[in-house]
Amino acid sequence: MITRLSTLFLRTLREDPADAEVPSHRLLVRAGYVRRVAPGIYSWLPLGLRVLRNVEAVVRQEMDAIGGQEILFPALLPREPYEATGRWTEYGANLFRLQDRKGGDYLLGPTHEELLTLTVKGEFSSYKDYPVILYQIQTKYRDEERPRAGILRGREFLMKDSYSFDLSEEGLAQSYRAHRGAYIKIFDRLGLRYVIVSAMSGAMGGSASEEFLAEAETGEDTFVRSTESGYAANVEAVITPAPPELPTDGRPPAQVLDTPNTPTIDTLVEHLNGAGVGRTFTAADTLKNVLVKTCKPGAQQWDLLGIGLPGDREVDMKRLEGSLAPAEVALLDDADFARHPFLIKGYIGPGALAANGVRYLVDPRVVPGTAWATCADLPGHHVVDLVCGRDFIPDGTIEAAEVRAGDPSPDGAGTLVAARGIEIGHIFQLGRKYTDAFGLDALGPDSKPIRITMGCYGIGVSRLVGVIAEQSHDARGLIWPREIAPAHVHVVIAGKDDTVRAAGERLAAELDACGLRVILDDRPASPGVKFADAELIGVPTILVVGRGLASGVVEVKDRATGERTEVPVDGVVAHLQELCTK
Repeated sequence: MITRLSTLFLRTLREDPADAEVPSHRLLVRAGYVRRVAPGIYSWLPLGLRVLRNVEAVVRQEMDAIGGQEILFPALLPREPYEATGRWTEYGANLFRLQDRKGGDYLLGPTHEELLTLTVKGEFSSYKDYPVILYQIQTKYRDEERPRAGILRGREFLMKDSYSFDLSEEGLAQSYRAHRGAYIKIFDRLGLRYVIVSAMSGAMGGSASEEFLAEAETGEDTFVRSTESGYAANVEAVITPAPPELPTDGRPPAQVLDTPNTPTIDTLVEHLNGAGVGRTFTAADTLKNVLVKTCKPGAQQWDLLGIGLPGDREVDMKRLEGSLAPAEVALLDDADFARHPFLIKGYIGPGALAANGVRYLVDPRVVPGTAWATCADLPGHHVVDLVCGRDFIPDGTIEAAEVRAGDPSPDGAGTLVAARGIEIGHIFQLGRKYTDAFGLDALGPDSKPIRITMGCYGIGVSRLVGVIAEQSHDARGLIWPREIAPAHVHVVIAGKDDTVRAAGERLAAELDACGLRVILDDRPASPGVKFADAELIGVPTILVVGRGLASGVVEVKDRATGERTEVPVDGVVAHLQELCTK
């Protein structure tokens, strides 16, 4: 197929869009692949749609290879199935809700576990029908509070979501492994640099969960990996190794100290080390208490929650939210403190929380027998040698503290290093959350019901286009992997001479006849404009038909390396056919 730039619906831009924050956003707009319609909502123009469909094809091929069967559900969905699983409220403000003219409640689907479960229940009844894998490539909707980075974080996006239905946990594990292997093949074919990390299940529910993160400095996800093992995890999923418990007998009693002018951990540590307490303190010896409020889905009441963590750590709100999901979490404001006068801002300790029935969860490092310096619930006062398990008893532990490079790896091998990435895939062993909600059973060989167990597996198809652009570009433009590029060869007619134009047209036709996809720049523009557009558009191989034609050669340029090779004009078609079909 020959795509002529003289007639293609395309306008490249020389200036970056004002709202572009990351390279992929900037280049996809400048190269004429996408156009913004509203915040987080984009149109796909011809070249962009071609790349999107090519990515779809790779995903579809690998899903079919593991026995997946493609279906398609509507995006407009009724409330009732999501009410049955609690996700009508659990999704909170991220859900697009609407009503029809009769007042019926609907949503724009963010994901389709409920509908898939009900559909399988309506079609299958015997153990002989299982296992089954169903998937769709369909538009999803999430009302992101801050859509950003172009198509990387939008409110409307194309997603591949697949679902496995098995008779046993062993069957689920096999389906999970099959999807994991398919994802590796998909992302390898797309030429992505990525890492597989342990992850949180969140509102999806279930047990085992892994994310595929494309490595990118502009990514919103932080992940860590061990320096000495294969351990890798999203920071929300890191389990903090707890130190051993210590005996409480024989420990010095807790004592309250007058600590004026100590509004920060650093000033407190400095004061304690000059107060003759008898030992040296560091920030890690202090216990910081952070108050938040939580609200369960569908509830109207906010409840107080105290979080205790070592003073050298900050609360990571994403880890805290992940630990408390699906509840909503917010920091206290001045009005909250006014309603609860026992909370002395800046001096909140475990004592006042326990006395007033406030739930108190601590970092896993706060184990019985550890002694802390912390606030004494009095302005300008702190308490030292407050021993966990003796002087205060937490209600449990919580993963809320920041994870830092250099922390010990949870698997005991080496320390952690941190990097950033963009989520491109997520796989879950859902178990029976949804099949329990809808009573999905199969009649077994003994005529007894078998509760089906599920897996869910997602890939952000439209996001992949942005991620590939994020990883594959240079200062001049995009550099597409050959398998998903909008064309195999970009032919540039670099001259207005009739002989040059005729040669360019002939070579484009011959390449097309060989089955290669061709972009032909037949515009009356200058060679400089054409070269700039060719590099911006990012087809991996550029064929320049110009001055060398007089000597019987044309130039083949590798977009990724910049390498230029002169090839005899009579042999260039065979050369490119071999190059593009390796």
